[in-house]
Amino acid sequence: MIRSFLTVSTGTLASRLLGFARDSMIAALLGTGAVADAFLAAFQLVNVVRRLLSEGALNAALIPAWLRVRDRDGEAAASAFAGRVLGTVSAALIAISIVIALLMPLIITIIAPGFLGSGTLDLAVANARLMLPYLAFAGPVTVLMGLLNAQGRFALTAFSPLLFNIALIAAIAMLLVWHADAGFAAWMLAATVGVAGLLQLLMLLSQRSARLATPLRISFDQEMRGFFAKAIPGMIASSGPQWLMVAGAIIASATPSAVSWLYFANRLIELPLGIVGVAMGTVLVPELTRAVRSGDRDAVAHAESRALELATGLALPATLGLIVLAEPIVRLLFEHGAFGADDSTATAHALMWLALGLPAHVLIKALSPAYFARSDTMTPLLATAKGFVVAIALAVVLGHVLGASGIAASIAAGAWSSAISLLRKGTSEFGFSVDAAARNRLPRIMLAAAAMGALLWLTTGLTPAEAHGLIRFIVLGVQIAAGIAVYGVLLQVLGAASWREAANALKRPARTESEA
Repeated sequence: MIRSFLTVSTGTLASRLLGFARDSMIAALLGTGAVADAFLAAFQLVNVVRRLLSEGALNAALIPAWLRVRDRDGEAAASAFAGRVLGTVSAALIAISIVIALLMPLIITIIAPGFLGSGTLDLAVANARLMLPYLAFAGPVTVLMGLLNAQGRFALTAFSPLLFNIALIAAIAMLLVWHADAGFAAWMLAATVGVAGLLQLLMLLSQRSARLATPLRISFDQEMRGFFAKAIPGMIASSGPQWLMVAGAIIASATPSAVSWLYFANRLIELPLGIVGVAMGTVLVPELTRAVRSGDRDAVAHAESRALELATGLALPATLGLIVLAEPIVRLLFEHGAFGADDSTATAHALMWLALGLPAHVLIKALSPAYFARSDTMTPLLATAKGFVVAIALAVVLGHVLGASGIAASIAAGAWSSAISLLRKGTSEFGFSVDAAARNRLPRIMLAAAAMGALLWLTTGLTPAEAHGLIRFIVLGVQIAAGIAVYGVLLQVLGAASWREAANALKRPARTESEA
């Protein structure tokens, strides 16, 4: 399980790092203002679709259903089932893309009402329409990735999203070299989004994964209707962080540049969230599904306990690090070209508040698979909806008082509302299984993270305000490396982790899907 987690985390880390490079280049190319707000609002819509369909979301329904059909009726029946899912999802998304293109002015008005009556609305609509081809490609990509994950083959699905960022970075590099004006640059980047989706699909089709879904058919029979009745709530629930950001963008659109500040702050949150959360959703769903189907309570307890330890051990230090080092990180990554010092300050303040919600987002990713493995996708959906309502209600008040920072705080509160709902419901219905080892380790993990946070806080202010980029990079790198080293040593000293045992475990032969 941990080996699979590391595979997915490594691929996600590589994708997120490329995403940082991409967003840093976008900040330099577009800065903040009407063109940037329009492009990022449209791009936010695409990101929600990406999370709805990919990054483990479809696992919530596809993996349990595929495993059930395979175990009941055999490999040929599972392949036929997957072929019907692939054909139906592809056809449905093409039709949905056409409808969305026609309704785009209304959709942008809903997600960014502050754009109404300005030229920013027209820019956002044009950008979003150019990005729509990505939606048609994302569906089959997601189904093929889910089938590979169901078989315990995580490497290709973990690294294929790199193509999305590579394509965008290449386009931005050319636009920077050409010194393209912001409007034309935004138009070209929007068009490149669809190309990036096509590249990802072609990579997966070139692999054996395409043969897992044959013959390809479009079907709306009872089995497919039942599948989609489970899949749609699960996909919406799995993209909870993005829905909360949409809630924030709805309110932020009335404040100039606030959409951009929140977007860039959230990109920093998505690095640890992607490394931990996406891997959690991708690996835990098949692991828990097998354990729940077999009735193995010890296996369920082991998976849930290790997931909680990993979530806490990675999310908590990331949260403290982002809060303490918010401003130097933002200045180093984004303060270039059209992105100025005032933008850095506003983005850093938003980042501090968003970081408070990071443990809640990761907790949701750790708790939701327990529901998905039991074919319950409605409970996570209702928890996501509750968090969305809480975020909107608070953002209306706090956004008026504190601006972008208040909206960021509202998003964090919405995340905690969803996490608490899942925890309460699961405890009362089936009880989350936390073994004795986890109860022993969790307080020690928290203590080690707190000590690391204190070290980072004591080293703040080491970088002179007038220092150039290289000095800032070196100082920040030393701070982060020292924090990681201290945290790792404390985990060993406090008995929360044994690095030798972990290394030995990773050397053992991996369990095949058939053995699982």
